[in-house]
Amino acid sequence: MMNKNISCTVRDCKHHAGSQNYCTLNSIQVVNHHNPAKDKEATDCGSFECK
Repeated sequence: MMNKNISCTVRDCKHHAGSQNYCTLNSIQVVNHHNPAKDKEATDCGSFECK
């Protein structure tokens, strides 16, 4: 089931909704990999899992 509150274009993720650009999770964890995060490139979806 897709969550229309979380849009996603990462089709390599096992939580991607297939033909729709949404996530199937109820919620996601957004994480930073640079501290402090100063731009969007310093953040990632921590809920990503490769297909």
